[in-house]
Amino acid sequence: MKANKFSLAVLLTASISASQTYAVDNVRINGFGNVVMGVTSSDDTFLGYDDNPDFSNESLFALQVSSDISDKLSATAQVLGRGSEDFDVNFEWAYLSYKISDSLTLVAGRSRLPLFTYSSSLDVGYTYHWITAPSVVYNVPFNNLDGVKLSKTGYAGGWDYMVDVAFGQFKGTTLGAENRGENTALISGQISNETFTFRSVYGRTTNTIDLANSEDATAQALGNGFDSLEAAGFVDLADSLRIEQDTGEFVGFSVMYDNFDYFIGAEHTEIKTTNTFANDDEAYYVTVGARFGKWTPALTYENFESSGDVKYTAQIAQIASSGLPPEAVAALSGLAIGSQQSQLSDYSIVTASLRYDVTSGMAIKADISKRSDDVDDNQDATLARLAVNFVF
Repeated sequence: MKANKFSLAVLLTASISASQTYAVDNVRINGFGNVVMGVTSSDDTFLGYDDNPDFSNESLFALQVSSDISDKLSATAQVLGRGSEDFDVNFEWAYLSYKISDSLTLVAGRSRLPLFTYSSSLDVGYTYHWITAPSVVYNVPFNNLDGVKLSKTGYAGGWDYMVDVAFGQFKGTTLGAENRGENTALISGQISNETFTFRSVYGRTTNTIDLANSEDATAQALGNGFDSLEAAGFVDLADSLRIEQDTGEFVGFSVMYDNFDYFIGAEHTEIKTTNTFANDDEAYYVTVGARFGKWTPALTYENFESSGDVKYTAQIAQIASSGLPPEAVAALSGLAIGSQQSQLSDYSIVTASLRYDVTSGMAIKADISKRSDDVDDNQDATLARLAVNFVF
């Protein structure tokens, strides 16, 4: 999913060159950044942080350049450097927009998938009250789409509405391995008035994750284990467990109420990949807060659950009657069952946050998050963060 890396100096030079080539009113250069420091209590690890203060894990800097090619056609490119990747700069977005009519726009290229309420501004921390959007919902490996997207907007019966239809492919990373989604199709709809916003989305893709080539040792061992099942003659079971050209589905909905004095909202998502070892993931959050001048305190509850019964029991039972040595039977059966049970997860996060708007375009935020794990107590953790979000 990454483009070729280049230095920020080259980026700035290109931006200056572009502004000199075109009329000033034809090129728009905007940017944003998040400077985030986090530290956990004791020996906890949480969201990439540990008990040593870290200033790079969630920090980022980005520039967006857009230009009108004609009255109906425009080009947009966004480049972004993440602290977790040594601020190597990569193309996040690069697309053309064609305005078919005042209410209908066609986008082609790499753009943000309209998965969530805050998808279009996910990296722009200044646009919401959290330091980062709730991880249980928003931390997915397929935020961007290489393809086309058709957006329809309008107004009816006192409500603004927006419908997006997208088709293409994505690439991301899951368990240290490349996660590819081919023939990805998605439709989302949103309606809003002065105080309420309702949104829903459905997506479908053909998913492949090559665990055998994962950079994660455990995931690679799992992928090699599926190959061992196939080599032992259990081809159907190996194919059933692998995530290879399998159907994945994404379902989400949200509701938000905001009267400018206080707000309350919730968002829920479900991810399923059929006919694989992966379980069904379900996540949601509820958030509530109030505004007192420049201050915005808020409280957010998140919950994530990955669950599912052990599948392919009939195929697994064939291993025991295969005549293989007991050690091989135990290893192969354990692999087939363990690969599914290892995905079980059930935890919640409670976050108390505070935002202070320094000026238009800059905010300082602080939060404390407590994770409670119902499957593994060793995953319980407390995280404190401080951030500066800005746009320009």
